[in-house]
Amino acid sequence: MDVGTGPQLAPRDDNVDPWGVVNEYVDNGGHLRVTLPETRQALHAAMGESPSQLLDGNAWPPVIVVRTGQSPHVPAASELTLEDGTTRPIRGSLPNDLPLGYHELRAIEGDGRTRVIVCPHACLLDPEMRIWGWSAQLYAARSKRSWGIGDMADLRRLARWSKQLGAETLMVNPLTASAPFPVHEASPYYPTTRRFRNPLYLCVEEVPGAAESGLDWTDLAAAGQRLNEDRRIDRKQVFELKIPALTKIWHRFRETQNAAFEDYCREQGDALRQYATYCVLAEQFGGDWRQWDSEYERHDGAAVRKFAGERGERVRFHQWLQWLLDVQFARAADEIPIVQDLPIGFDPSGADAWVWQDLVASGVSVGAPPDQFNIEGQNWQLSPLIPHRLRAAGYQPFIETVRASVRHAGGLLIDHVMGLHRLFWIPPGAHASQGAYVRCPFDDLLGILALESHRAGAWMAGEDLGTVPDEVRHGVEHHRMLSYRLLMFEDGSPADFPVQALAALSTHDLPTATGLWSGADVAACRERGIPTDEAGWGAIRRRWADATGLAHDAPVEEVIERIYAYLAQAPSAVMVASLNDALAVEERPNMPGTVSEWPNWSIGLPRSIEYLESASLPKSIARSLSARGRSHPSKSCDAPP
Repeated sequence: MDVGTGPQLAPRDDNVDPWGVVNEYVDNGGHLRVTLPETRQALHAAMGESPSQLLDGNAWPPVIVVRTGQSPHVPAASELTLEDGTTRPIRGSLPNDLPLGYHELRAIEGDGRTRVIVCPHACLLDPEMRIWGWSAQLYAARSKRSWGIGDMADLRRLARWSKQLGAETLMVNPLTASAPFPVHEASPYYPTTRRFRNPLYLCVEEVPGAAESGLDWTDLAAAGQRLNEDRRIDRKQVFELKIPALTKIWHRFRETQNAAFEDYCREQGDALRQYATYCVLAEQFGGDWRQWDSEYERHDGAAVRKFAGERGERVRFHQWLQWLLDVQFARAADEIPIVQDLPIGFDPSGADAWVWQDLVASGVSVGAPPDQFNIEGQNWQLSPLIPHRLRAAGYQPFIETVRASVRHAGGLLIDHVMGLHRLFWIPPGAHASQGAYVRCPFDDLLGILALESHRAGAWMAGEDLGTVPDEVRHGVEHHRMLSYRLLMFEDGSPADFPVQALAALSTHDLPTATGLWSGADVAACRERGIPTDEAGWGAIRRRWADATGLAHDAPVEEVIERIYAYLAQAPSAVMVASLNDALAVEERPNMPGTVSEWPNWSIGLPRSIEYLESASLPKSIARSLSARGRSHPSKSCDAPP
């Protein structure tokens, strides 16, 4: 993610070419950066047809996104089919009393057609909401019965425990799926798809039919529980235990009729079938669809349909896994509202890129420009969707992604929310310093987020840390999305944090409280040759000492208690405390900019959930955060006029 700070040029209409490529911007060091001609040319080539060529003179736009009460002009006499199937004649302009939802406008004469998306003016947000919860890396949170990785039963147990301590939410890392291989992608921010979940999170014992499957549960459970002895999460061994066991259970389950499973498959429709088909193709030909035989490159091709038909049972198996995940996640969410995390992109070789390849900028990667913290810039190796092609598709990929992310959820954190406004594109084969910003349809995407927020009953938050233009922050605020505030980055008192915010001490990319206070994080970086801002972390440590009134050699548990009590002064709508801090963990989950130097996304908590439930430090943190609602009067979260 982009973690720089400093001035940023607000994009203007005359600062963007017809393709959406930004002509120039001011970096966080105050330097004007002009897009190189060769960069512009490469990005245009990666987008294929220009926006005007794509429309080909059609007066009917592919999509119209309106807010309630608006009445935009339409090209000709037409008929509007509402989402519920009813129709209304349209003359000249859309009526201003349309219901929220996704409707279709068709010309009475000719073949003109437009998708009409009617959105609320803002996301769902209770202005009186003052809640707190834990933030957890689910893979790291293991109980004594886990099979080497935190699973959905562990999530349910964490949710129940959190509620008992007075929490009203639980925030988790992205649970999105990786390609179906034993050598598993560890990063939850590099998924093969953002629409479906990772089967490694299944609790196998709770799968319907598990007891009757004939599996040797004594040996399986013992093998799985032995994996808990190592703090390093070994996803390969977890995969090799769980997937064969699930396959055997499936062989028995498939002989039964289950209406709930069939209903889920019908509800998820083509998206689930396409994802499951990708998984079966990947099992046979490898995870990178770009390396498959040409006959399988298109998800809608005859060869793929034939393949899926011939291997229909295995396709159904992968659909079944997703149904199981949906059921088990819903059980956890019944205990407490769970906040999901939406990654900024997806693996260019994976399922979403295969299905949406016509909308993806081929060979382009997104990242962040060079700044004083990352002088080389950042390349995240994630594929961007081409903005005008996304619009031509009626925003369907974005809608499906958001809808999947808020399913059974109480809230959603949008990673790198600036990506809704513009993304830093790096041309194929180029260095990050040769990239350029590309504008996205910000207002339309915010409207869709607001619509899905209301439909799911979930509030929205945007990760707006670092270099973010003012108009992005204003858009987030106006649409009643929560901003993100970290005590680690803020110089002032948490009492001055905004009400419309999600407040926390740190994130998964930053040192834990223990790592910062003890110096263990700096020492680990120094030992591995990882560049780090030692002076900057030292300044934060001194600021914490001043805020808590503690000596510089104070025990870390006391520091954590005091610093969370200090954070509790924030009037923000939502506050989260990390399970890493609750157990005084030294290691951060992820070290940005590293590949093999750090075990990213693979460090388990040092203690079990059973220990966590009886430990004193989590209870102390909970007391401080539970008391804050009684200490601070409610302030309005209403959007500005």
